[in-house]
Amino acid sequence: METVDITEAVMRLAIQLAVILLAAKVGGEVAQRYLRMPPVLGELAAGVIIGPFALGVLDIPGYGPLFPNVAESGGAHLGAVPVSLELYAISQIASIVLLFVIGLETDLRKFLRYAGPAAGVALGGVALPFVLGLAGTALLSSPLLGEELGFGSTEALFIAAAMTATSIGITARVLADMGALDTPEGVTVVAAAVMDDVVGIIILTIVVGVSVTGVVSASSVAWVGFKAITFWLVLTGVGIAVAPYIARLVGGLRVTGAGVGVFLALAFLASGLAELMGLALIIGAYSTGLALSRTELAQRLREPFDSVFHALVPIFFVVMGMLVDVKVMAEALAFGLVITVLATVGKVLGSGLPAAITGFNIGGSWRVGVGMLPRGEVGLIIAGIGLSRGAIGQNIFGVAILMTVVTTVVASIALAPLFRWGGSGRRNAN
Repeated sequence: METVDITEAVMRLAIQLAVILLAAKVGGEVAQRYLRMPPVLGELAAGVIIGPFALGVLDIPGYGPLFPNVAESGGAHLGAVPVSLELYAISQIASIVLLFVIGLETDLRKFLRYAGPAAGVALGGVALPFVLGLAGTALLSSPLLGEELGFGSTEALFIAAAMTATSIGITARVLADMGALDTPEGVTVVAAAVMDDVVGIIILTIVVGVSVTGVVSASSVAWVGFKAITFWLVLTGVGIAVAPYIARLVGGLRVTGAGVGVFLALAFLASGLAELMGLALIIGAYSTGLALSRTELAQRLREPFDSVFHALVPIFFVVMGMLVDVKVMAEALAFGLVITVLATVGKVLGSGLPAAITGFNIGGSWRVGVGMLPRGEVGLIIAGIGLSRGAIGQNIFGVAILMTVVTTVVASIALAPLFRWGGSGRRNAN
């Protein structure tokens, strides 16, 4: 059995984190100062540049590659994910911090007020992209890819599933950078993205079941759906009910940093329970932050949590950039571009039209539709599951990556001017 020098492993991880944080800050500075774009785009680009598909594999004399592609060597234990288990785990911890802080900064009253419109936005943003993904793959795969992928093929199902995703992490980060998180559109988009993830878990369960067995049990899908939705509602409801008592108890502690420590412990606990119940980690983190957002203690802890946020969260976005293989994307470029256009139209119309029906004006509907556009880490995870299970090949994986990257970049670029132009996004602003 191969032994691992834990001291060397920790040393390598420490150096990797140092490089990631420096690259994140440089990338964010370039994006914000020179390109007038959200810093998150610079962080994603930095990940692509230093990652295991680019500079990261270059051999450093006396050290070796800084970011070797561990998926190729069979050491990832994460399917198609090319970074180490330790680095990926830290990035997921950072995503928990991201969504917890976003939840803390969300106005609970506005969240509840726009829960109805958010549900319509989420459902429309899942249904239309899924249909377009199936139809586009079935009709265009033969002329553009040279292989026939029917409506019932696992490849078509995985592409359609990836197209339903919305990256709550990336959208929330862009909105927060613009100071638009607390607007009606911002609250609706974040709430809809959370619901989108719940629905997406159910869809992914169906697709994985079909890819493994060729069929899927209606009862198993119903159970997964019931469990996911019930847990999310209970977690949020109970959290809101007990938050004042938790805050009062923590506020009475005298040990330094008690508030930050206990609040983060609750976020990690809720995230772990969410994953245990079949939901994403980040849903538990967001629900916890949302529940605690109205407490007076949360307001006093804004500054300490901002420090934690800026130290950890860039790691998440740089690592997400590291998952992108530009070469693989280029191998199925024509088909990938068509799927990307369908994915863009599906989200913008699928989410924007319900927004217009539920009280948003044209400008507000555009903001909501584009805000739901980025697939980000959720699309990458779905594609990675398909590849690791052998359900899709590298060409379809490349298509999913291209779609994910382009929609993420387009949304990050387009959201800023959409929020700068015009006033309220509601027809009856109040």
